[in-house]
Amino acid sequence: MSGAKLRVATYNVHGCMGMDRQRSEARISEVIAEMSVDIVALQELDFGRRRSAGADQTKMIAEQLGWYSHFHPAMRRDDEHYGNAILSRYQLNFSRGIKLPGRPPFFCRENRAAIEVNIKTDLGKVHVINTHLGLGWRERFVQAQLFTSAEWRAAIAGDTPLILLGDFNSLRGSRPYRTLNRHLHDVRELIRATEQIRTFPTRFPVLTVDHIFVNRALQPLSVTVHRSSLARIASDHFPLMADFVLSPPRRPE
Repeated sequence: MSGAKLRVATYNVHGCMGMDRQRSEARISEVIAEMSVDIVALQELDFGRRRSAGADQTKMIAEQLGWYSHFHPAMRRDDEHYGNAILSRYQLNFSRGIKLPGRPPFFCRENRAAIEVNIKTDLGKVHVINTHLGLGWRERFVQAQLFTSAEWRAAIAGDTPLILLGDFNSLRGSRPYRTLNRHLHDVRELIRATEQIRTFPTRFPVLTVDHIFVNRALQPLSVTVHRSSLARIASDHFPLMADFVLSPPRRPE
């Protein structure tokens, strides 16, 4: 594993509906391919929904890439599902999918979820958690607390690399962000990024709502917003990606 690296990204694909109001799973696949990532967490995917012509968007994107994937719905209505997925060039093992707590605000009655998989990478086994927090500030705070609860804390403190990434609908400095950053570590802060990391909206990016957090088992080398001409059209979010190596072994105290 000496010299091995891992590149991951988080990408809210907006149901594969582009800024040109055209739906294209193929275009999303092309954006992912442009980044040369190993693992990508996607939010806002459809499965069997009328608005997307009944498409299994996760499967379509994964097949074009030749990758493995797992989709987990946040909302179900009859046979129509909507949620998040993790795609990987390495084989992945589903660990759990959970409904997030918190009461959605009146202006967005949308359930929220998280999906966790284990992936055997060139760095060894990695836990990857993809989520999409709500729009209400109270809702987001309760949801952020879940990931720092005793149930999750053992994995955070362990020696196995853990990556929590997604669309948190939370700005840096907000209460949900600070809650997560007390137990995990925003890759921007670990590498002391000086450039603006703004991912939304693609027409004129002014907000930082997509984040990548890790435990101490991983050392980030870089964090970048992928702003290609194709990414500017394919969704209303730009992808956020980061490169990692394993952290040096900790000295015994």
